[in-house]
Amino acid sequence: MNSWFKKMQSLVGYRTFNYLTIVITALLLFLLLINGVRPEKYDIQQFNPSKDTIRSIKTVEDPVKTEEERERAASEVTSVYQFSEEVGENRAAIVTSVFEYVMEVQGESEGERFTIEEQVDMLKEDLRVLETEGEGIRFSDDALTTLLNADSDTLTNVRDSITTSIRDIMSKQIRSEQVATAKNEIEKRIRSNSAIPANILQTAVLIGRYGINENEMLNEELTQARIAQARESIEPTRILQGQLIVQEGQIVDREVYRQLKLLGMLTNQSSLKPIFGLILFISLCMWLVHMQVSKWRTDKDERQSALLVVMLVFILSVIGMILISLVSGNFEVTIAFLFPTALAPMLVRSLINERFAILIAFLTASVAGIVFQEGYSVVLQMEITLYILFGGLAGLYVIQGAEKRSHLLQTSMTVAGVNVVFMAFYLLMTQSDYGVSELLFYGIAAFTSGLLSGALTIGLLPFFESAFGLISAMKLIELSNPNHPLLKKILTETPGTYHHSVMVANLADAACESIGADGLLARVGCYYHDIGKTKRPGFFIENQMSHANPHDSLPPETSRDIILAHGSHGAKLLQKHKMPKEIIDIAQQHHGTTLLKYFYHKAKEDGKLVKEEEYRYAGPKPQKKETAIIAIADSVEAAVRSMKQPTAEKIKEIVQSIIKDKLHDGQFDECDLTLKELKTVERVLCETLNGIFHSRIEYPQ
Repeated sequence: MNSWFKKMQSLVGYRTFNYLTIVITALLLFLLLINGVRPEKYDIQQFNPSKDTIRSIKTVEDPVKTEEERERAASEVTSVYQFSEEVGENRAAIVTSVFEYVMEVQGESEGERFTIEEQVDMLKEDLRVLETEGEGIRFSDDALTTLLNADSDTLTNVRDSITTSIRDIMSKQIRSEQVATAKNEIEKRIRSNSAIPANILQTAVLIGRYGINENEMLNEELTQARIAQARESIEPTRILQGQLIVQEGQIVDREVYRQLKLLGMLTNQSSLKPIFGLILFISLCMWLVHMQVSKWRTDKDERQSALLVVMLVFILSVIGMILISLVSGNFEVTIAFLFPTALAPMLVRSLINERFAILIAFLTASVAGIVFQEGYSVVLQMEITLYILFGGLAGLYVIQGAEKRSHLLQTSMTVAGVNVVFMAFYLLMTQSDYGVSELLFYGIAAFTSGLLSGALTIGLLPFFESAFGLISAMKLIELSNPNHPLLKKILTETPGTYHHSVMVANLADAACESIGADGLLARVGCYYHDIGKTKRPGFFIENQMSHANPHDSLPPETSRDIILAHGSHGAKLLQKHKMPKEIIDIAQQHHGTTLLKYFYHKAKEDGKLVKEEEYRYAGPKPQKKETAIIAIADSVEAAVRSMKQPTAEKIKEIVQSIIKDKLHDGQFDECDLTLKELKTVERVLCETLNGIFHSRIEYPQ
């Protein structure tokens, strides 16, 4: 599969291939999740029985019910009235003014000798303003004549009687609807007053009734303010999420139909909001993966493999969730808790690194919340999201240092324990009462989830390793087993090379660990780096033992070809046995393009015209830190082993010389090994070699 991906990458280019991978994964996620985010729709007809029991899928405001409640509250507000004592005084003053006008006209007529008709006209003119004021009052000519013919004492008595009654009656609150009653009361008082002459009685009643008016008036502004306050005090009426709308078999009346329409739960309604929301969620997930891949400082092939692994693990996790979700409706308990919480993080941690594992832990937990959400959850089923997140992170942190497959099972037991603890938290926090059978199920489900995480990780690791050419710590441990066929081949056919490889492995492992490189990869790579020497073991000095050196009888060109070929021979042999790419690269690159100095100078001494390029290894140069360090350790171990009496000073000199020579020769140009790291490597190699080749006490015979 990895070779197929490489062919695709070579056709479209690295960057385009990565973008295509992200886009295809995004489309698959969209297709897998779209049904989970679409709200459930019902084919409902008014005034027909409902085929299902329907509950609200969300909380929404019901504007119709809200308005009804606000109108009810407004109707219950009591109107605000204001009582004014001045109204009574003003009305009494007007009545007094009527009688004063009459007396004035009478006084004017005494000097001028006006006829009664002229006096009536003069009085009409004075009282004309009263016709348009308020309800208005119109006096007949007879009524005015009666008043003008009365003496001043009579007019004064009538006036005082009427104004007194007006003040008395107007001292009480009189609203508009009570005015008629008040007018009848003053009429009754006037008619029962014997001091009022009969000929003036009717006119007095007219004036008295006119003097009564409302003195407690509606305050429209304050009333409207109270109505507005009452309306605002009513909280919006909401249809709550999970609220029962209609039961199965119940007639769908207009109100139920209106609520279903408001909730958007009818088949003739559609909303694009969940789809756009899902697109944004998937875009965010893909952006995080893209950023993680692009920021990872390693070669393109590793970044491509990491992207493919993360995407495939992600998709497989989602498919597993959906399969569980499809059958969850057949159970009364939440079987989503059976999902292996730590599977994805443990797989990615074993195959790539911790940063990608943390990312996949959060992504799978988020998607689980969407997949396993019930019909009435808001966006995510939070208990499932947190359950998978806690289990995933637990597995991720516990798996660190797990170098054997048995360690994965131990890790899964820890994950199971974390799952059980979270399950206890969940059951204690919920308000529901669970029976013994339910509690037992949830406990077993949490424990099973942890065990499945480890078991499935063990089962899927070989598939991913072979499919994508990846190598995990557990795979490296297996390859380091001395019973491996290739290691047996090295041990039996080239024992000197095997011993040399073990020594180089110790050096490279210590040096890699000191700068944060993969020491385990370097160690195992060293075991196989010289496997090409098994083709012609006798031509390599560490395997000659007491035998003569065959190169003494060979021309330099032939010796050169034999020595230079061991790297390519080893790579081919490793490829034949389907060894991981990293091990093959170490075998092929550990000499880089270094010069085979001994045979190059020997050819020159023979007087032959030689080119330096012909005596250099084919390469390529080391592409990774681990390979570069192996190249240094390989040369250093051989050089120090050839010394008769190695001392700390001599070891330091030769280590510095070899590193300096390779650096100036450009052997580290294609890997990201820094000068600071080279200095650390130099120090660690010297310390390790001093420990190996320390001086020993010479015991007496």
